[in-house]
Amino acid sequence: MILQALTRYYDILSNDPESDIAPPGYSSVEVRFLLEISSKGDLLNMIPVFQNVPMGKKIVEKPQRMTVPEYAEPTVNVAASLLCGKSDYVLGISEKDDKKPEHSAKRFAEFCRFNKEILEQADCDAARAVIAFLNNHDPAKARSHKAISPHLEEIMKGRRIVFSFNGKNVHEDKTILKVWDKHRMDKDSVLGQCLVTGEFAPIAIKHRKLQGLKNGQMSGNPLVSFNKPAYESFNKADQQGLNSPISEGAEFAYTTALNYLLLPTNENKKFYIGDTTVVYWAESEKKEYAKVFLGLCEPEEIEVPVEEESKPVRNKQAEKKAKKIAEKVKRVQALDKEKLLKDIKDLDGNPRFYVLGLAPNAARVSIRFFHSDPFDKVVEKIMKHYKDLEMIKEFDDQHTYLTIQDILKETVSPKSSDKDASPLLAGSVFRAILENTPYPAALYNAIINRVRADQDDKFTKKINYARAAILKAYLLRKYRSQPNHPIQEVLVMSLNEQSNHAAYVLGRLFAVLEKVQQEAVGDVNASIKDRYFTSACASPASVFPILLRLSQHHISKVGAYYHDKRIETILNKLDIEKNPIPSRLSLDDQGVFVIGYYHERKDLWTSRKSKDENDSNSNEIN
Repeated sequence: MILQALTRYYDILSNDPESDIAPPGYSSVEVRFLLEISSKGDLLNMIPVFQNVPMGKKIVEKPQRMTVPEYAEPTVNVAASLLCGKSDYVLGISEKDDKKPEHSAKRFAEFCRFNKEILEQADCDAARAVIAFLNNHDPAKARSHKAISPHLEEIMKGRRIVFSFNGKNVHEDKTILKVWDKHRMDKDSVLGQCLVTGEFAPIAIKHRKLQGLKNGQMSGNPLVSFNKPAYESFNKADQQGLNSPISEGAEFAYTTALNYLLLPTNENKKFYIGDTTVVYWAESEKKEYAKVFLGLCEPEEIEVPVEEESKPVRNKQAEKKAKKIAEKVKRVQALDKEKLLKDIKDLDGNPRFYVLGLAPNAARVSIRFFHSDPFDKVVEKIMKHYKDLEMIKEFDDQHTYLTIQDILKETVSPKSSDKDASPLLAGSVFRAILENTPYPAALYNAIINRVRADQDDKFTKKINYARAAILKAYLLRKYRSQPNHPIQEVLVMSLNEQSNHAAYVLGRLFAVLEKVQQEAVGDVNASIKDRYFTSACASPASVFPILLRLSQHHISKVGAYYHDKRIETILNKLDIEKNPIPSRLSLDDQGVFVIGYYHERKDLWTSRKSKDENDSNSNEIN
């Protein structure tokens, strides 16, 4: 299904004049230099080519993308391309020559053989000029050539080079391209039924590699490959691609579409979750669906690129409305789910939307997750995720919408040198968001472990807004199918003073006892939170009698007898005589304890004036 969806997306891109997607038999690659030659094959100049690309707030120079005859990405094997290559192929020089003199010699010889074989069939001046250059060029004198030496350092970095003749790119010559197309069609192929299209067609033996994956290999990583007999079946030895027969056309389409999505300059900007690279697309010509999705996934960090008015549009009214939706999401306005879904449905159609997570391993690419839904369902599920995470914030400048990156960051120790979360956890959390299913238990366990292990300091808080929100959202999804379960009453955004859930009440009580100590003795090296919180959370009966006795000393020291009233009110919720303090709390109740503590602490440190203003704002909204 993944390859079929990508193949359909290639068809959409090929009909979009703005995509610059490569047609079959060609590749879109980054080119850094034009090698200008004369009709006699003399090297006249090396012309740098580049394009200005925005990177954050800066504009940087990037090699210019060009569509060239199918490019064979260099590997340990020698494989030449037509009229395009790196310095070891085109000029016969590279950084490896000192240790391996034969490295560039083999590649230059293969480049000459392959290009002459094809260009000799083209009756045009450009082809004859390139042949003359290949016959005359001496790699031994290349480094000192007056056109090469000023750019030698850059050339030796492995930048791609193409040929220029009479001010035109040779790889764009129509006569040469006709010969190239004929060469492609004449090669021997194995016919078979394609698993993607169902048609009988030439089968691709090797599949192109994917470029642009996080932690991926420099030469790229294949999504489909069979390179060992152990992976082959049905006596398909030495026939690699025949183990999963995909036609050459479908193979080209899915790899080209996927490499397009992985480009840093692509409007559907990829993003990362742990070691996973996330790409996404809609079965639609409109790009705004992808912009809305990115805005929902990272609503407080991504800016909306402003499109030029001169660009052609297919349906100006629909495009304008879609752009407004995308910009509203990106500006981090209050996300009104009903209004957003209504605006999306008012657009032309409701296309199917795809989200794909890719991570490289030693040999090929792993699929972390793949999700497909109508676009309004995708939006609805992401909005549900944010709704479940709603929690009163400690500070106004904290993120209103906790992204998956915010969530995963809380699972990693602040003292760890490796700041990446578990790859499997990252994938399972994002999958739960897209499918609107309970979050993985590993997420909940990781947050509880961080609460137990971390200590408050300048940069770290044992219990913060994000951790409390994650625990609440996990429990909310876990018990959603049990609406009458008593835990539901405490899984709310802010303090519920009416709840008598034991774990929630004890969490509130601990927050009050901590406040009493702070008023009495100020900041100390080891507060009751540092010494007793983990024990109070797991086995409260062994800790709270000690804390209650200690609180009386603190209250009498500063005369803060108004705290007595609050402690009494909270204890009355427990009904100590009939329902004593539990000796142990389950793992779920430990999360409720943390939520209760967070709610009460926030309430204690919020002034009465702020509370009244919040209540007033809530009434106005309602």
